Amino acid sequence: MEKFLIAVIEDEVDLLELLEYRLEKEGFEVEGFLSAKNVEKFLNEADVDLMIIDRNLPGLEGSEFVKKIRDKGIDVPVIFLSAKDADIDIETGFLRGGDDYITKPFNMNELILRVKAMLKRTKPQKFENTLLFRDIKVDLKSREVFIDNKKVELTKLEFDLLYTLIKNKNVVLTRDYLLEHVWDKNEIHQDKTVNVAIKRLKEKIDPNKDKNYIKAIRGIGYKIC
Repeated sequence: MEKFLIAVIEDEVDLLELLEYRLEKEGFEVEGFLSAKNVEKFLNEADVDLMIIDRNLPGLEGSEFVKKIRDKGIDVPVIFLSAKDADIDIETGFLRGGDDYITKPFNMNELILRVKAMLKRTKPQKFENTLLFRDIKVDLKSREVFIDNKKVELTKLEFDLLYTLIKNKNVVLTRDYLLEHVWDKNEIHQDKTVNVAIKRLKEKIDPNKDKNYIKAIRGIGYKIC
C-alpha cells in the first residue's frame, strides 16, 4: 500500500514521539529527527512527501536548514512548527522556503488537517489513490481498507458502500441514494437491503462499537462522521 512519507524534525523528544504517534495513526509513514543533522541525506535517499520542522533546533536553525536545501533545489513541502511567533519570525519562515507556519502551542487536529490539505495540493495524483477518514485508510488501487494500519477484509459491496459514505462524509445519504450508487441496478432490492449491509459493515470496521463512524438518521438514511 502506497503511503505518504513525512519527516518530522523536532528537538523535544516527548513532542516528537507524540507527532510520530498521531501521524502514524492517521496512516502516514513517519521518520523523526532530533536535529537537522542527517535530514538532507535522508531527503536524498527517500521519497519524502512533506516535512514538519521546528525552528529552535540544535546546530542549524530550522529555517536556515530549509533555505539551505532550497538553494540546492530540494522542494519538499515544509510546515514550520515553532514557538517563534512574532510577525518577523513568521515572515522569515516563509521567505526562507516554508509553505506553512504553525505557532506553538498548537492544536494537533489543526496540524493534521493542514498536513492533509497540503498533501492534496502538492501530491494530488498520489492522494487520489488514497482516501483518508479519521483512522480509516482506503486504498483505491488495491481496494483495501486499513483501520489503525490494520487491514480489514471487506466484500466488494461493503468496500463500495464505505467508499461512497466517506466520499460524502458528514452528508446524510438516503437509502435510495445508496441503492442507486452502490448496488447493481439490475438487482431487485428489499426495503431493508441497505440496513442489513450497513449493519454488516459496522460490525467489520467497528467491532467494539466504540468509534461510531456511521450514524443512522431516523427516517432518512445514513452518514459517516
